[in-house]
Amino acid sequence: MSSSDIFFGEVIGTAVLILLGGGVVAAVVLKKSKAFGAGWVAITFGWGFAVLSGVYISGELSGAHINPAVTLGLALSGGDWSDVPIYWIGQLIGAMIGAVLVWLAYYGHFRAHLEDPGSVSPPPEPGPRSRGSRPGPVLGVFSTGPEIRNPVQNLATETIATIVLVLAVLRLGVNDDLRVTGMGGLLVALVVVGIGLSLGGPTGYAINPARDLGPRIVHSLLPLPNKGGSDWGYAWVPIVGPLLGAAIAAGISELAF
Repeated sequence: MSSSDIFFGEVIGTAVLILLGGGVVAAVVLKKSKAFGAGWVAITFGWGFAVLSGVYISGELSGAHINPAVTLGLALSGGDWSDVPIYWIGQLIGAMIGAVLVWLAYYGHFRAHLEDPGSVSPPPEPGPRSRGSRPGPVLGVFSTGPEIRNPVQNLATETIATIVLVLAVLRLGVNDDLRVTGMGGLLVALVVVGIGLSLGGPTGYAINPARDLGPRIVHSLLPLPNKGGSDWGYAWVPIVGPLLGAAIAAGISELAF
């Protein structure tokens, strides 16, 4: 694979991942959407299909990592370290593009939702979290956040969930050349659904640093009224947790298999 193939494959694949994954969240949580209130099961299956679509679309070009944690796990398992920066840059750019596309697709719904007084967060209380850091009412469309804010627990949840994901990729998803296979992509997508159903409740299961960071950056820049803060105080958890989980998963795979 050439560097350009890797870059464009990851940009396109990750953009599709975020467009469909963020899109299902928008469909479920924005009040004017036809899918409003469809619930957590719809979100988890939507993200699973998003993974499947991103993998199949980008697999021929880049091997379909579409996740910095997967890239790290594959590099630690014998992959080419020189390609890691290209993968990561492409994934971050793709995630930002996907988030912008979600905003464009649901533009009117975002505005209608945020202009509804019942959807807008109350003014922040005085103190260190009052400087635009309070999570906004639509931030969950773009990035993850914990239901119980405990950094140690939140980090552990993201780490454990990513161990499952990366182990699935290493054992089920890739061939001897560390490229995602057709059947492997389907199996990994089903594992993502399982992770969401079983481990997604505490933090929203980022399990992908680019999936969280790229859209969070976009949320901070978008001209949405009453959108609130982007919760940068939490943003390190869905970056560190998945990368740590990927490293542990690679170690388990090397030792056990």
